[in-house]
Amino acid sequence: MKDIQMIEKLQEKLGYKFKDISLLKLALTHKSYAYEYTGIQTKEYNERIEFLGDAILEHIISDELYNSKEQFAEGEMTKKRAAIVCEASLSQAMKRINGQEYIYLGKCEKITNGRKKDAIIADAFEAVLGAIYIDGGYDIARKVCLSLLKEEINIVLSGKSLNTDYKTKLQEILQVNGNVDIHYETISDFGPEHDKTFKVELTCNNKKIGEGIGKSKKQAEQQAAKNALENGKYD
Repeated sequence: MKDIQMIEKLQEKLGYKFKDISLLKLALTHKSYAYEYTGIQTKEYNERIEFLGDAILEHIISDELYNSKEQFAEGEMTKKRAAIVCEASLSQAMKRINGQEYIYLGKCEKITNGRKKDAIIADAFEAVLGAIYIDGGYDIARKVCLSLLKEEINIVLSGKSLNTDYKTKLQEILQVNGNVDIHYETISDFGPEHDKTFKVELTCNNKKIGEGIGKSKKQAEQQAAKNALENGKYD
């Protein structure tokens, strides 16, 4: 009953009611959950539908940029599209509707604060978009996508930065008071070879100021910088 109520609530926030609710549940199912409850070999998790959603997302944003009254050049459209569809941007849009709370996670991901990981949340955004596309078609998927990303799109079209490069932002803050020694070190990695997760520790003048986890070293470094900025540990 609780599961049904949660799904209904998410549909209200999305502004779309699914004809086939199993598509939305699939889009919200992380592989850690599928592995624990159904067996990973069933592929009943959101990576395939996320792949589709990623392609639909790129098409929607490309179309929006092409038809913008500013008529951006190709290189500028590429930069703006990358800024809009990046992990941090999608995660932020999903968080505005509290979407991270509806993702089905396995026990391990719950323990490691999976609901706070931008990578997982952004993947869920793309998967949900893919599910809407399958269930309702391109026009509806486009409408929902543009509604969810309205804030990010407006910021980028206005020429402003979304400030999603946490490493650069942190470095600029730290270097105001002169030269500092900023160092990112990968302290551990875990998971199978094809699907590793990395943990990075960030230090400034040999003092730990942040740590981050990501599916790549670069992603983990960005998360470490974000962690330092959010907690004010760089002061």
